[in-house]
Order: sequence, then structure tokens, then C-alpha cells
Amino acid sequence: MGVDLGLPHFDGELEELGLLARTAGLDPVARITCKRRAPDAALFVGTGKADEIKLLAAQHGAEEILFDQSLSPGQQRNLERRLELPVNDRTFLILEIFAQRARSHEGKLQVELARLQYLSTRLVRRWSHLERQRGGIGTRGGPGETQIELDRRMISTTIKRTKEQLQKVKRQHQTQRKQRDRRGAFNISLIGYTNAGKSTLFNALVKARAYAADQLFATLDTTTRQLYLGEAQRSVSLSDTVGFIRDLPHGLIDAFQATLQEAIDADLLVHVVDASNPDHALQIRQVQHVLKEIGAQDIPQLLVFNKIDAMAAENLPLQAQDLFEIDGVQTPRLFVSARAGTGIAGLRGALAAIVSRDRAADSADPPAADEAET
Repeated sequence: MGVDLGLPHFDGELEELGLLARTAGLDPVARITCKRRAPDAALFVGTGKADEIKLLAAQHGAEEILFDQSLSPGQQRNLERRLELPVNDRTFLILEIFAQRARSHEGKLQVELARLQYLSTRLVRRWSHLERQRGGIGTRGGPGETQIELDRRMISTTIKRTKEQLQKVKRQHQTQRKQRDRRGAFNISLIGYTNAGKSTLFNALVKARAYAADQLFATLDTTTRQLYLGEAQRSVSLSDTVGFIRDLPHGLIDAFQATLQEAIDADLLVHVVDASNPDHALQIRQVQHVLKEIGAQDIPQLLVFNKIDAMAAENLPLQAQDLFEIDGVQTPRLFVSARAGTGIAGLRGALAAIVSRDRAADSADPPAADEAET
């Protein structure tokens, strides 16, 4: 279900929501959209459209309703009562995918934190038993404490414990980054909209076997390898990071701060774009939006338009490299096909040139004051 509120990124065909649903293991059976000036406070879509959704769901035997926007706890509760079916939103769907895909200890902690934060606002919606009151002598809760208060307190305790565990992981990563800095490592992070082909490009560059698939969020955990650039006669640190997406839940941005720290601390961001996607310009803007949210908007970027092998012949680029404007800045752009290997040599050459310029700039910098005195 999608609601057109007049925003430029509205997906009238609900293509991305369908991809998210299939990635989560669901089978979309019908799609419906409507246009509103503003969401209905109670049902998000209004009573008439809600009844239409209920009828369509019955006709197709749907077992769950998905909304392409984020719903408030009250709206979810009201919709479930009226539709007599489970109702979930885009945020919940993304969290479910992340929960299925996380593999590392850090990734699992991050997903658990984001899910707990989401769940803590929806206790009143999910379980009728939470309306019962518990408490008194011999019970876990205090006198007169309701089940919902007890569950909320337990979730709050778990959130606090998970945050403490993540802080330990973050300190470990900071130690690893300091070690890399002492070695004078040049850090490159692959970023981009989900399913842009970052992991395939990562594998092509470093001859690794990181998991890559034609699906959303194929990679959640950051993978780092050394990449030797012959033209610069130097190795660099290359990291493959989690893909971005429109309306990335704020809880995930906060919870994945440790993972996204690789992007924040990078010397260069290689922004991978699916050139074959007709909405790639919008996806670039969405990535830039997330970069601003995590404080990485000022890091130099190299645009890599991937999947040119999937582009229509009339849309193929006339040259392998050019400039592309991002937020008023002329950014170098290269065209490649990570799957076919097209343009990979040119990309390695461009990276080597950037690294060589960085080394030359470091050599030209005057020594610090304390160093000059010694």
C-alpha cells in the first residue's frame, strides 16, 4: 500500500516495496495506491480506502498488509482492528531484513538495538495480554504494575545492555582504525544505494569472495581488505559497507553508527550507482542525505556508475570518464560493469592517481611546530 503525499520520491508502482517484501521472504499478491494531502490521523488512509484495502486483501487471500510509509503505533493499531489483518510498515520490513541478514556479532547487536527501539513504541499495539494488571507479593513487578509496564521496563533494560555491548565493539574498531592510521593507511569505503553492485565491485577489485546477490541488502556487515594499486605502488584499505535506502529508519542510522563509521573515517568514498536504474538520480540524492545525517558529506567522492552492461544501447556513455555534479560540486565519474569487468582497470588507475596525489600533498605539508623544533 502506497500513499502519494505529493513528495518527489513517491513510488507509484511500489517496485521497491515489492523488492523489500520478497527479500524478507514474503510474496506480494496485490498493490494499491491513493493520493492524499496529508495522512489521516487515525488510519493514515481514511475509512473508505481502508475498506477498499480490506476487500482487496480478501479477494487475493492476503495474510498481511504492508505500507510503504512509516505508520504511528496508533495508526497500526487502528488499521489492524479495521482490516482484521496484521499491518506493518516500511520500517518494520527493513528491520526484518536486517535481522535475517546480520552475520557478525556487531551486526546482530545493531539489529537487535534497532528492533528493540522500534518495538518499545508499539507495545500497546501488539498484545492484548498487556492490558492485564500484574503485581503484588510474589510477582516480578511492583505493586499494581501492569504487564505493559513490566515489558517496557524489560525492553528498556535490554536496550541499555545492548548499547553497552555496542560501545565495546565501537572501542575495538577505534583501536583497529588507530593502528591503520599509524601505518599511514589510505582508507576507501564503497558506499551506495542498496543493490547498486557494491559487493560485486568489491570482489572484482580485491579478488575476494564477499557475498553478492541481485537483491536488496545483500551485505550488512562491513568487510575490509587490502587493495594494491600498482600505479601508485601502494596498498590501500578498501571497505564494503551496508547499502543505503530511501527513508532509512532513524533507529538503524543510530544503531549502525559503528558500521557506518568506516564511511565517516574514510579518506575517499567510492559512491557506487546502478546506472541501469531509471531512478538513479533520486538514489544518489538519498545517499547524499544519509551521508549528511552521519556527518560524512564533506569526504571526497568518486562516482562509479555500475551495471553499464544492463543499460539500453541508446543510453550507453560516450566516454568512460567525465564529471557529474553533486550538490554543486563537480565530482569525477567513471562507468564500469563490475560483473563483466568492464572499466575496472580504469577505476584502479583513477584510485591510484587519487592516492598518489594524497601522498604528494602529505609530503608537501610543512612539519608540525613541535617537530620543527626538535
